[in-house]
Amino acid sequence: MSMIYTIGFTQKKAKAFFELISNEMIKTLIDVRLNNVSQLSGFAKRDDLAYFLNELCDINYEHAPELAPTKDMLNAYKKNEISWEEYEDKFLNLMSQRLIEKSIRPAIEDGGCLLCSEHKPHFCHRRLVVEYLNDNSNLNLSVKHLV
Repeated sequence: MSMIYTIGFTQKKAKAFFELISNEMIKTLIDVRLNNVSQLSGFAKRDDLAYFLNELCDINYEHAPELAPTKDMLNAYKKNEISWEEYEDKFLNLMSQRLIEKSIRPAIEDGGCLLCSEHKPHFCHRRLVVEYLNDNSNLNLSVKHLV
């Protein structure tokens, strides 16, 4: 069984964020956000995050947009045009169409941590990615959500 971690950066100061990930056996942070350069991301913008991860934690950074929902799907959920259940169904179908289980990044199995913006995993696609991979691949991932 492989351990995979997940974390969201909102509602965390940089100090808490980097302490959480440096206290685990994380080798690669896998950014599963569609937009990883938003000004709203603060310390979690792509280039800044990659730098901080390397310098502070000796952790690699990868961007995996294929593990993110589409912009239309995410916007519909954020605007309450679709429910969480509808969003979840659409996203699971999208991952199935993309056949994400056939292009698993090695980092997912070897000290990977999925990053997105949501503070908690309950209503977040990073949790769905792990569940989908456990159901549709030969991976046996044990998950630890860092909050």
